Amino acid sequence: QVQLVESGGGLVQAGGSLRLSCVASGRTFSAYTVGWFRQAPGKERGFVAAISKYGAATYYADSVKGRFTISRDNAKNTVYLQMNSLKPEDTAVYYCAAGQGPWVRSGRSADYDSWGQGTQVTVSS
Repeated sequence: QVQLVESGGGLVQAGGSLRLSCVASGRTFSAYTVGWFRQAPGKERGFVAAISKYGAATYYADSVKGRFTISRDNAKNTVYLQMNSLKPEDTAVYYCAAGQGPWVRSGRSADYDSWGQGTQVTVSS
C-alpha cells in the first residue's frame, strides 16, 4: 500500500477556488490510479474525480464536471484537485485514495485500497 496525505482545504466563499494536494509515499506512485472522494455531514462518501496511473485518462462525477480538474505529477508523487466555482454543496471532507487495479470509469470506492485522512473544505454562501 501507499501512504497518502491531503492538504489545501479551507474556508472559501461561493464562487471561489481551492486546490487540494495529495502526496504519496511508500511505493511507486505511477503504479496507482488515484481518486478523490468527499463526505458531507450526515451523507455517505461519494466519488468526485479520478485519474489514471500516468494521467492519460480522467473521470468526474457529474456534479463537479466542468468545475473541478484532477491532475498528477508522478515526479512529485502528487495528485491535485483544482476546484473552481465552488458551491456551498461542495462543503465536505475530501479524501484521496489510491488503487493498483486497472483503470475503470466507475467511481467505486472498492477499487481503492489506500486512503488519506482527509482535508476539510467549507464553502460559505
